[in-house]
Amino acid sequence: MTESKRLVWHEVAPQGAKALFGVHHYVTTGTTLPEEMIHLVFLRVSQINGCAHCIDLHTRDLLKTMPADKVTLLPVWAEVPHLFPDQYRAALAWAEEVTRVSETHASDAAYAAAAAAFAPKDLVDLTIAVAAMNAFNRLGAPFRLPVKAQP
Repeated sequence: MTESKRLVWHEVAPQGAKALFGVHHYVTTGTTLPEEMIHLVFLRVSQINGCAHCIDLHTRDLLKTMPADKVTLLPVWAEVPHLFPDQYRAALAWAEEVTRVSETHASDAAYAAAAAAFAPKDLVDLTIAVAAMNAFNRLGAPFRLPVKAQP
């Protein structure tokens, strides 16, 4: 089966890309959320959505500052609670809840848990981070952005 060449979305719609990258810039530089937490959330959301480009990118970013064990075990973070601080686990749980919103409907229990772990502005900023990564994944996956990983 041969794969057809896909559009490079950010070249075709540079203004749309600029707008989306503006949200990314806000999340990574304009919030008080820990940078490591943001990148863990970005990777976990990308894993759920199956965006190869974003998984490759965020794994490489995290491996620069985080032990490989933590990065490797991210998909099963709830089973290894000793590897992640309480607030990181709360962020990951909320990221999964919001990413799967069509299934979870952002339950009251999940919201209460997230709201207990974060100040109001931080919870909104975390949700913006999750929404932004979901948007990037919904562009990266269908347009098959390339990965750096080689055989």
